[in-house]
Amino acid sequence: MVDRAAGAPSLPEDWPAHPVHCLSLNRMGSFDWDLASGLMHLDQPGLEVFDLRPEEYDGHPESLALRMPPDEAIRVDTVTAQAFKNGSEHYGTYFRIRRRDGSLRWTHTQGAIQRDEAGRPLRVIGIVRDATEELADSMGRPEVDVERRRQTGVVESTTAALAHARTVQDVIGVLKDSHGLEHFGATSLVMGLLESGRIHLVAGGPEDAYVPGTRWTRVDEQYPMSEVVRTLTPRFIESVRDFAESYPLLWPNIDHLGITSAAYLPLIAMGRPIGALGLLYSDRTGFSAEERNVLVALSSSIAQSIARAVLYEQEHDLAEGLQQAMLPRRIPEVPGAQIAVRYRSARLGRDIGGDWYDIIALPGGRVGAVIGDVQGHDTHAAAVMGQLRIVLRAYAAEGHTPATVMARASVFLHELDTDRFATCMYAEVDLSTGVMQLVRAGHVDPMIRDRYGHTRRVPVPGGLPLGLSAEFGRLEYPVSTVELDPGQTLILYTDGLVEEPGADLDDGLRLLADLVRGGPRDLQLLADRLCEEVDERGGDDDVALLLLRRKGMFSVQTGGRLQQHVAPNDPEALRSARHMIRAAVRAWGARERVDEIELAADELITNALMHTDGGAIVTLRVLSGTERRLRVEAEDRSSALPRRREAGTSGVSGRGLLLVDRLAEAWGVESRGSGKCVWCEFIIPDRSKT
Repeated sequence: MVDRAAGAPSLPEDWPAHPVHCLSLNRMGSFDWDLASGLMHLDQPGLEVFDLRPEEYDGHPESLALRMPPDEAIRVDTVTAQAFKNGSEHYGTYFRIRRRDGSLRWTHTQGAIQRDEAGRPLRVIGIVRDATEELADSMGRPEVDVERRRQTGVVESTTAALAHARTVQDVIGVLKDSHGLEHFGATSLVMGLLESGRIHLVAGGPEDAYVPGTRWTRVDEQYPMSEVVRTLTPRFIESVRDFAESYPLLWPNIDHLGITSAAYLPLIAMGRPIGALGLLYSDRTGFSAEERNVLVALSSSIAQSIARAVLYEQEHDLAEGLQQAMLPRRIPEVPGAQIAVRYRSARLGRDIGGDWYDIIALPGGRVGAVIGDVQGHDTHAAAVMGQLRIVLRAYAAEGHTPATVMARASVFLHELDTDRFATCMYAEVDLSTGVMQLVRAGHVDPMIRDRYGHTRRVPVPGGLPLGLSAEFGRLEYPVSTVELDPGQTLILYTDGLVEEPGADLDDGLRLLADLVRGGPRDLQLLADRLCEEVDERGGDDDVALLLLRRKGMFSVQTGGRLQQHVAPNDPEALRSARHMIRAAVRAWGARERVDEIELAADELITNALMHTDGGAIVTLRVLSGTERRLRVEAEDRSSALPRRREAGTSGVSGRGLLLVDRLAEAWGVESRGSGKCVWCEFIIPDRSKT
C-alpha cells in the first residue's frame, strides 16, 4: 500500500477515490492512478485480483507487471498509451496474470481518464476484476476454442521466431518466410519505420513493389501508415469501398493488386511509436473482435523485435565506425611490394573485436607488417587496439629490432589501465634482399604462397601474448628469419579466418591453405575470396587479413639495412642472425664474399656474447660512396674495449679480431652511450656497374 503523506504535495485533494462497496461484493477492485506523481492506489480487492499482499505492492504500476507475462504487460501498456494519445475518455482490455501457484487467470480492467483543459491526461480512476469464468463460457464452445487456439498458436510461433531476429531485415524475413502471412491469411505485408519525423517504407507489399512517392512519407499525410502512427490506433480497412474512400491518394496505385481489406497496426515500443505494419488481404472482408485482438497482440511482439533490431543496428554501426576509425585510413605505397588488406566485422551488434592490421614504411627499403587481436569483443577492445597499433608503429619507426618492438609493446599494454591482452605477429621485410624477420606473440602462424600457388604454413617460435609477457617477466621474443623470394606472398591473418566453433584449428589452417592455393593470383581478389569464405560459413568472429607480395628484384638507392637482437644462450637467435646475414649479402650482390662476411660477423657476435653480460645487436648496412661497402656492426652494453692479441700455437681463443682483421677491409670500435659497437667493412660490387 502507499503512504499518502509521502507523496501528498503532488496528489489530488480527493486522492485516492473512495471505492464503492458494491464493487468488492462483486469481486472487483478499484484503482486511482495519479499520472503526475506516477502513484497508483489499489484497494484490497484489487490486490486480491493480482494475488498480491499489501506489503508487496509499492504504489507504482510497474510492480504489477511482475504478475503479468511480458507480452501481456506490453499489450496493456499499448492500450493505455493509445487511449492517452487519442483523447479517449475510457479504455478497457482483457489480459492474463500469473498467480502464486503458477496458474494463469484472465483479468479485465476499465479506466476513466480525467484530462486538463488542454486535453492532457492527469488521472485514471478504474476497476480491475477476475474474468476467467466469463471467458471460459465462450472458450468452452468448440468452434471458438479451436479458432482461439489456432490464433494463439500463430502469435506464439511468430513471437518465438522473432526472438532470433537480429536486424530489421531479419524481422521482415521472419514474417515473410515462416508462413506467417499464410497463417494470418494475408497476401502481403508493408512495413514502415519512423525516422526523423518521416515514415520510411522498408517492406513494400507484393514482391516489394513500392508505390511511387511512398518510400518516404510525412506523418500528416493521408496514408494509412501515417494515420496509425499519428493516432496510435489500429486501422482496420474492411472493404474495397472503405479503402478507396478513406485513402484516395493511395488506392488508385494499388487497386489492380486485388486487395479487398487491410489491417494497419501501429508499432509501439516503450510507449512511443516506432513505425507501422500493414497486412493486405485479397480474399476477405471485415475483421472479428477476436481477430483484431490477435493482430494487436502480434503487433506488440513485432514492435519489440523491431526496437531490438534498430538498437542492434545502431550499436553495431557505432562500434564498427569506432573500429574503422582505429584502423589505418590508407595503406602506403611501398616500392617493391604489392599489398592487400581487409577487415571483416562480426555481425554481433556492439560485440566487435580488437582485430587490426598495419603497414609501416621503414627506411632502407624495409617494411613492417603487423596483424593482431586484442582480447574481447566490445568497444573497449577496439579502443585498446587503437592505442596498441599506434605504439607498435612508433616503436618500429624509431628503428628498434622486431623483438624489441614486441617487448616494448607488451610493457605498454601491461601498464595500460586494462585487463586485456593481445596476440600479435610482426614481420619486418627487407624488400631488396627478401630477408624477413618474424616475431610472434601468441598469434597464429603466418603462411607463404609462392608464384605457382603452392602454399605452406611457416612455424614461428613465439612468446607470450602482449601484456602477459610483461606481467610474468618473460619479455624475450625469438626472431625467425625467412627469405621471401620475388613473387612470393606473405599471409598474415587473425583467428577468425580459420576458427569455427567445434572444429579443430589444424583443420581450419588446412582449409585456409587450400583456399589460398586455389585462389586468384590477384591479391585484391584473393583477399575478397577469403573473406567471402568466412561469410559463407557464417563466421561470428572479426577477421583482419594482410597480404604482402614481394615484387621482382628491387634495389634501394640509399643502401639496405637489417638489424637483429641476439640474446645470450639462444642458439636459435644466433642461427637466425647467420641466416639473415647470408641472405642479405647474396641479395646485395656480394655472393662471392658471403662466406667471409658471415665468418667475420659471427666472430663479432660471439665476442659480444662471451665477454659481456647482455646480448648483442647485429646490424648490416650498405654504405654508398666512392666505393660500395657492406658494414657489419655488433653492439653490446659493455664499455670495455676489445683488443687484438696473438693466440699462440696452442691457444683456443684470441683469434677472433685477428680473423676479422684479415678478412675485412677495415674494422674498428665506437663508444655508444653505456656500451660500444665493434664494426667491420667489406668492399662489394657496385650494382650499377655490373
